[in-house]
Amino acid sequence: MIVLITGGSGSGKSAFAEETVMGLGAFPRYYIATMDCLDVETRQRISRHRKMREGKSFTTLEQPVHLEQCVLPQRGVALVECISNLVANERYSPKGFARENPLGELPAHLFQGIRKLASQCEHLVIVSNEVGSDGIAYDDSTMEYIRIMGTVHAGLAMMAEEVYEVVYGIPLRTK
Repeated sequence: MIVLITGGSGSGKSAFAEETVMGLGAFPRYYIATMDCLDVETRQRISRHRKMREGKSFTTLEQPVHLEQCVLPQRGVALVECISNLVANERYSPKGFARENPLGELPAHLFQGIRKLASQCEHLVIVSNEVGSDGIAYDDSTMEYIRIMGTVHAGLAMMAEEVYEVVYGIPLRTK
């Protein structure tokens, strides 16, 4: 089963995703971390998320790009945190997919990685940030990222058996 969880920054989506994983049974638990640790702010976010996971028996796998290369040690439940970081890394990182491939192929590349990861799991929980709903027109590069995220979110929602948006700490099931 694939579960997609979206929400704005600070909405409580990460806590809800971890609760969801904990409720899926006594499987091995994997946390697929997609954030590249580039500065003090990202180090603080990573530290906060690690503290949230303490005592929950997660094995953390760092995968900031190329999700299709992620190999789980055994079948279990995987939590991908988060797709918006992964898309940004694949788009802008020197190690990312878009550096050597057409940008239009990025969503299909991400879906391939999700399908491969899902084939290794009993359950896959995916977290992503809601972007683009503020109505602001940004520079061309940011608008391109927002369009890609829209395509990725729509595709992931189609793949998922369950979809939630977390608003003010309240998970709203949309599928």
